[in-house]
Amino acid sequence: MEHRDSISDFENENKIKQLEKSVRILQKKLERSEADRKALEEASEIRELLFTNVIRELEESQATLEKRGKELETALKNLKALQMKLIESEKMSALGVLVAGIAHEINNPVNFIYGNLYHASNYFESILKLINLYQYYYPKPVAAIQKEIESIELEFIKQDSLKLFDSMNMGAERILEIVKSLRTFSRVDESDLKTANINLGIDSTLLIINNRFKPSTKLPQGIQVIRNGTLPAIECYPGQLNQVFLNILVNAIDALEDAVIKNPQLLPTITITTELVNEQAVISIADNGLGISEKAQSQLFTPFFTTKDIGKGTGLGLSISYQIIVELHAGILECHSQPGNGAEFVIIIPIKQAKC
Repeated sequence: MEHRDSISDFENENKIKQLEKSVRILQKKLERSEADRKALEEASEIRELLFTNVIRELEESQATLEKRGKELETALKNLKALQMKLIESEKMSALGVLVAGIAHEINNPVNFIYGNLYHASNYFESILKLINLYQYYYPKPVAAIQKEIESIELEFIKQDSLKLFDSMNMGAERILEIVKSLRTFSRVDESDLKTANINLGIDSTLLIINNRFKPSTKLPQGIQVIRNGTLPAIECYPGQLNQVFLNILVNAIDALEDAVIKNPQLLPTITITTELVNEQAVISIADNGLGISEKAQSQLFTPFFTTKDIGKGTGLGLSISYQIIVELHAGILECHSQPGNGAEFVIIIPIKQAKC
């Protein structure tokens, strides 16, 4: 009986040992499984972190590319604007050289004509005095001479000759004034800062485009130009200011042509007013055309913006004008307009420029 109990205890002990062994094996497997699970979790977190980093880097790269793309677009736009400004500037420079050359070529023969008119007038007066003496001492010439006197209408020639020479003198003086205005407008040798007469610059610019003020198909009544006020000589860049006056006046003429198409009864008028206000030269150029919309006004000085038909404007005239007034002269260029009530461009520049 005791022997059976001993065997039973031995078997139970073996079973316990086997169970303990199985438990240890299972516990090790469980530990390995837990370790594997943790390793997988860590690997998953690492992959997720790497994936997140890759996504963030891609987003940053995309943002950088978009930024670079916008910078390139801006640079290209600025480059085109600069190129067009250079072309426009070259055109104005070429126009100035051309005008100066024409003025020089005209000036020499006109001076020759004007100078000789004085002598020709004196010579003619001397001949008339001689004829008068002949008529006084020989009041009854032979028939052939009397016939010739009547044929050439000598008495009319005597009376008309003085008027003839006066009109020729006036014409020559007018040409000399035109030549002077052409030279004033071109200002080829005046690209530096200097003291200049703004009034002469405006006058010369008006002369350059004088033909567009005359009656035409588009403007049957022509354009009335009203001048008010005057200015003292100021420190400025005269040639560049003349370019501004030209750009604004040409725009005003174009606007008036469009206005007359819509309202044939309109009397086209451009009013130029100059005055000195608080040590500043103020130049106003106003027209009574159709005016400019508020939306267009906000973009007037933007390069390439134009309300004109394709091929009629580059959209650079006012942009260049703004640069000349604001950047070169430290001044102000403004536009005041309401649709239907015309437009006014106001130029304000100090009479003395700050020395750099």
